[in-house]
Amino acid sequence: MSNKVHLGHTARKRFGQNFLTDEGVISSIVGAIAPDNDHVMIEIGPGLGALTEPVADMVDNLSVVELDRDLVERLQQHPILKDKLTINQGDALQFDFSTLQQPGKKMKVFGNLPYNISTPLMFHLFEFAEQIETMHFMLQKEVVLRLSASPGTKAYGRLTVMAQYFCQVVPVLEVPPHCFTPPPKVDSAVVRLLPYEVKPWPCKDVNVLRHLCSTAFSMRRKTLRNNLKALLSDDDFNALNIDSSMRPEQISVPQYVAMANLLCDNKK
Repeated sequence: MSNKVHLGHTARKRFGQNFLTDEGVISSIVGAIAPDNDHVMIEIGPGLGALTEPVADMVDNLSVVELDRDLVERLQQHPILKDKLTINQGDALQFDFSTLQQPGKKMKVFGNLPYNISTPLMFHLFEFAEQIETMHFMLQKEVVLRLSASPGTKAYGRLTVMAQYFCQVVPVLEVPPHCFTPPPKVDSAVVRLLPYEVKPWPCKDVNVLRHLCSTAFSMRRKTLRNNLKALLSDDDFNALNIDSSMRPEQISVPQYVAMANLLCDNKK
C-alpha cells in the first residue's frame, strides 16, 4: 500500500484523529469486513485511507462520509481512489444513510471511529439498522466492552441494551496503541454488529425503549423502582415479574423490552 496519502496530514485533536498504520491489523479488519459488490459499502471517517485503499481494491465503488475538508480534498485527488469513491463531505452524526441505498442491496458499514462520537453515532446508525447487513467498527476497547456486556457487570448500560436490542454484538480483535499514529492513550478493539433480520424481542415503540433506558440508567446506584417511579408502578413490576429493588444493570434486554411494551400499552 502506498504511503504517499499519509504525507503531510497532521492528526487533529478536535476530530479525535488517530490513524491506523499496522498492516497486519489492517488486513485482519478488511478480512472481517468482507468487502463485496453485492452490498453498498460505506466507510465512516476514511481518514488517510488505511482501510479505504484495501477495501476499494476489492469493490467497484465505496461510499465514504468524511467531515474533515482537507481529507476530502486529498481523497478527491488521490490517484487510485478518486475513481472508486463516492465522497460525502459532512458529519456522520447528521448524515442520512438511507440516501446511499441501492435497490436489492443491503449496506456494509465500517470505520475507525473517533472516540468522541462513537456512542452517539451508534445510536444514529441503529435508526438505519434494517438497511444494514453488517457494521465493523474500531472503537475504544472500553466501548466494545460496553456493547458486548452481560447484565450484572459494570460495563452494562444504556448503550448495551440498545445495541443488543438491534444487533448481535461480536468482539473481533483487540488493537494496541502502537498500531496507530499518534498512539492513543487507550486500547482499541474491533467489534462486529449484525442487525437482526427479525428482532428476538420486538418492541412496540423503540423511542419508548430509548427513553426508558435513559431514565433507568440516569442513576445507576439507585433501584429500578426509584429511577422508574414516574413511569412504572409496583403493580406493573409485579405483572412483569421484575424485581424492582434491583439496580438497572441487573435487568436483561428482554426485560427492558417488556417494560417498554407495557408502557406502550399503558399509554393506550
